[in-house]
Amino acid sequence: MPARRDASRWDPLFRVSGIAGILFVLSGAAALVLYSISAPPVSGGEATLRFVADHKASYVAQQILWLVPSLFGLVVFVALLVALFAASPSLSVLGFTVGAASWTALLAVPVTSEGTLSLVYLSDQYRATADSVARSSFVAAAEALIAQNNTVSLAGALTPLGILLISLPMLRGPFAGWAGWLGIGTGALGLFAEALRFSAPVLYTGYGPLLWLWFAVVGVSLLRLPRRDCSPRPA
Repeated sequence: MPARRDASRWDPLFRVSGIAGILFVLSGAAALVLYSISAPPVSGGEATLRFVADHKASYVAQQILWLVPSLFGLVVFVALLVALFAASPSLSVLGFTVGAASWTALLAVPVTSEGTLSLVYLSDQYRATADSVARSSFVAAAEALIAQNNTVSLAGALTPLGILLISLPMLRGPFAGWAGWLGIGTGALGLFAEALRFSAPVLYTGYGPLLWLWFAVVGVSLLRLPRRDCSPRPA
């Protein structure tokens, strides 16, 4: 009983992070809906700048909805560190460090695989000038950003690695064991998807839904955690 009373001080964190996990899924789903309605070009600087200018509101909303989940992911990993520390201090700290680094990197360098808000500024400047030399410079800058989007990033690989590592102590922590196995499978598939991003893009069709499913499961589990015993289960 005393241990449970000590753990109760984390209940607000678990509730907030549980909501964050669910919002992670809802934000991604909303971004996917907008993307399916008006998908930006995957190449071509001038075509991209023209597209952004013609679909500015939708494009800005997409980028925000792709980036905001990074903050939600960071909150979830903080709560997982607290909840799983008793089950495995080393693995929980390692998983949190890797996962938090991935979400922090995405917030620090706001470039998603579907674009970046920097293209909005370039699009406005491109549309505002008729000077061919100036337009060429904006197109070149857009090409550079598009190339960055289409390059495998370290942050992209750290995300599934962090999920895999933080899911290992979930096998003994206060979560359902199958949730840990779901995270391990999601992280492993995500690593392959990131490594083979261009040669086997079909892997993302499996990794994306599993990522959302894992965050949904973790979010619901964190919301229920204040009513459960946080002590580790026997190995």
